[in-house]
Amino acid sequence: MKGLRHFVDKIKPNFEKGGKFEKLHSSFDAFETFLFVPNHVTRTGCHVRDCIDLKRMMIVVVMALLPALLFGMYNTGLQHFRAVGMADASLMQCFGFGLWKVLPIIIVSYVVGLGIEFISAQIRHHEVNEGFLVSGMLIPMVMPVDVPLWMVAVATAFAVIIGKEVFGGTGMNVFNPALLARAFIFFAYTPYISGEKIWIAGLTKGEGIVDGFSGATPLSDAASAALTHSEIHWTMGGPWDWFIGTIPGCIGETSTLAILIGAAILLWTGIASWRVMLSVFAGGYLMGLLFNLIGANAYMEIPAYYHLLMGGFAFGAVFMATDPVTGSQTNTGKWIYGFLIGSLAVLIRVINPGYPEGMMLSILFMNAVAPLIDYYVVQANMNRRARRVKVAQ
Repeated sequence: MKGLRHFVDKIKPNFEKGGKFEKLHSSFDAFETFLFVPNHVTRTGCHVRDCIDLKRMMIVVVMALLPALLFGMYNTGLQHFRAVGMADASLMQCFGFGLWKVLPIIIVSYVVGLGIEFISAQIRHHEVNEGFLVSGMLIPMVMPVDVPLWMVAVATAFAVIIGKEVFGGTGMNVFNPALLARAFIFFAYTPYISGEKIWIAGLTKGEGIVDGFSGATPLSDAASAALTHSEIHWTMGGPWDWFIGTIPGCIGETSTLAILIGAAILLWTGIASWRVMLSVFAGGYLMGLLFNLIGANAYMEIPAYYHLLMGGFAFGAVFMATDPVTGSQTNTGKWIYGFLIGSLAVLIRVINPGYPEGMMLSILFMNAVAPLIDYYVVQANMNRRARRVKVAQ
């Protein structure tokens, strides 16, 4: 590392003001601060002293995403080999196939997203924002494995330009960029992110699929039953399978177990808010119980905890709802914000079975409402203090 530090210091003057490559200062600074902790601190304005900077915080989140990502690669291969009748495929065969299918999506996401970030920083003469270290990993994980790469590129560009840069970059965006990318594909190219055939690699191309195989997810099973007013027939296992994650679904969203491992990392390091996580699960569970009491159809009668295991509920609660930029900032606001996300997600699923996955729209809607929640929380606190002052007088 000393040799690398010496090399960086040697070429650094070329990228500073007056150097041959001063126009590339933002790009050089991004690589330098990624490799080494910055040797400068803030000198004016409000700031917080801490042992880590934003890049290190983002890297911790990436590490927390790895269990779900690695399992998603394995599950991609597992579902493919099940579809072609090779249920006895080894762990390495499954993981190898999944790596081959998922890695290009990750590469496209980072190349397009970081490319736009670097260009934007150069034009504005600003530092390169660190937030895409996480967004670049989240975008592939909320996509179907068979999504065309050019769609990933277009959706990523939309999320970064419209979702972040027009608002001022990392820390200023209103909506979660990864969810914007997913929403863009959902509304612009709906057949590529809904239905039964897009969750399993090769299923849409008919690569020797065995007779009777279905790529339906538990959410699609429940939604189909609600639309046809029939009993739910689970084509992909039960709650244990949903918890482990050996079911069709988006790359990183199927395994609740792997997601909870990531949640433990985020909570142990203090990166994510436990209030938001807990309240999201509480809101979803209580809304499920409410529908159990109504019991108007088979979807409403399923056990409330099923909703916490199906679809992207757990992934959204742990990695999306806890985004510190787009969520509520006050402690009381975090409880309200998380509870409404969980309850709205289940409400959208059950009331509108034509759109079975409600977590995405729920979080995006609450991203827009979060500042309003904080406003009223602060106002309520000010009013309580004002009343105490009057009583004291």
